[in-house]
Amino acid sequence: MGGSWKARVLELTEAVAVLLRAAAQALKGGARRRFLARTVAELGPGGQRRAERELGWSRVTIRKGQRELASGMTCVDAFALRGRKRAEVHLPALLTDLEAIVGGQSQADPSFRTTRLYTRLTAGEVRRQLIAQHGYTDAALPCVQTIGAKLNALGYHPQTVAKSQPQKRSPKPTPSSPS
Repeated sequence: MGGSWKARVLELTEAVAVLLRAAAQALKGGARRRFLARTVAELGPGGQRRAERELGWSRVTIRKGQRELASGMTCVDAFALRGRKRAEVHLPALLTDLEAIVGGQSQADPSFRTTRLYTRLTAGEVRRQLIAQHGYTDAALPCVQTIGAKLNALGYHPQTVAKSQPQKRSPKPTPSSPS
């Protein structure tokens, strides 16, 4: 067997490239990274650059997949830990303070068809009362729209409650009315 060492290089036709892209898109997380790493290994020398150029794959992701294959351990993707935290995380007493302000100012649906609680306070007024009564600062509190969403989530709906209207005078004369 002596002579020269020949590197194996996989031919990448357009049909194969489309198939590889579709397979990579169907996978998620660690499975996708391991698939990318195995595919690059089959492409041969320069496979990372070739996969980046011809398939549009990230070399950083490929290297992460190669490390996962070599170590046998999968990196945990913490997608749930990303993004903005809810207002209750930053202000743990916010919901109880909202209920304290709105609870005394609310009433049930006058028709008793729903379990909704209506309040005459707007979200802006509730925000002002949080600052005045509970010592929050303007910068610490979320915006008016967020407070409105929290009120809706608690079951309070900022809406004026229609009072029961007195009956209109009847056009028919009654027996006691003068003729």
